[in-house]
Amino acid sequence: MIKIASIFFLFCSLNAHRLHLREANEIHPESVHLGNPEMQDPMPIIILPEVFVYPTTIRFKNDKEQMEYDKLVRDVKRTLPYAKLVYNTLIETYEYIETLPNDKAKEAHLKRMEKELFKQYKPELKKLTLTQGKLLLKLIDRECNQSSFKLVNAFLGPLRARFWNVFATMLGASMKTSYDPIGKDAMTEHVVRLVERGKI
Repeated sequence: MIKIASIFFLFCSLNAHRLHLREANEIHPESVHLGNPEMQDPMPIIILPEVFVYPTTIRFKNDKEQMEYDKLVRDVKRTLPYAKLVYNTLIETYEYIETLPNDKAKEAHLKRMEKELFKQYKPELKKLTLTQGKLLLKLIDRECNQSSFKLVNAFLGPLRARFWNVFATMLGASMKTSYDPIGKDAMTEHVVRLVERGKI
């Protein structure tokens, strides 16, 4: 799983030109509307992004729940930076390869990038536990709006994607893992948002 997590990370980072990137949470011109245009002085209406409010403290039923929560916080803090790095790398890669003249030049750049990313991040990603590797796959889906399977499929093709997914399944993981922020991953989402805001 440790090797697979590092490979997934690298493949995700190289697939920017096929990814539907998520818009940043900011006010866009199209989110500003006028109220009733027939009024003499129509009032502007600004559509703001969602605001999430969480309780400042969580009450646990027992010590086991407390320990599980603390472990989740630790794992999110460990893996979230990598998931965000994947997203940022995708944006940078997309912007750069769009300036290249042809597919051959783009392919050559992606191969160089793959080699550099392996050298830079493989030692750190090998230190992830199985649980952290699984969480990283979910957080990549959260950040990129694409499962690792779809990303690898788009970059390496369906045969390689199926191969890596079978290999991951043998290690107790799945590249097709999706992130469900309002369902089974609600607590993870809670922790992620607190970490993003520096609250924990």
